[in-house]
Amino acid sequence: QLQVVESGGGLVQPGGSLRLSCTASGFTLTHGVIGWFRQAPGKEREGVSGISRSGDFTNYVDSVKGRFTISRDNAKDTVYLQMNSLKPEDTAVYYCAMGSSVYNWNDARDYDYWGQGTQVTVSS
Repeated sequence: QLQVVESGGGLVQPGGSLRLSCTASGFTLTHGVIGWFRQAPGKEREGVSGISRSGDFTNYVDSVKGRFTISRDNAKDTVYLQMNSLKPEDTAVYYCAMGSSVYNWNDARDYDYWGQGTQVTVSS
């Protein structure tokens, strides 16, 4: 079964940090562009960050620049999203997605495989 799996979500206070991980079952993430998306209640899904196959190129939505860092360890077939200085507005379900032909990193339609999501809640 081909599956993307996210982990690392949870409840954190404002200003705190979390690290999300993305792995795959049945295939390898190494061959694809990876994107992190999030969806808050009542809002559309938005692209948070993306990383190229090699890891040399990364992208971020403006609201997380300087606070979030995406990285990948191809030897471990894992992609990470380090989230620092978290704000209540970062609260959402975070999804990891993989695409073999991604033209716009923040376009969900370009991704082929999606995880079930992991909840991130930032609250005091």
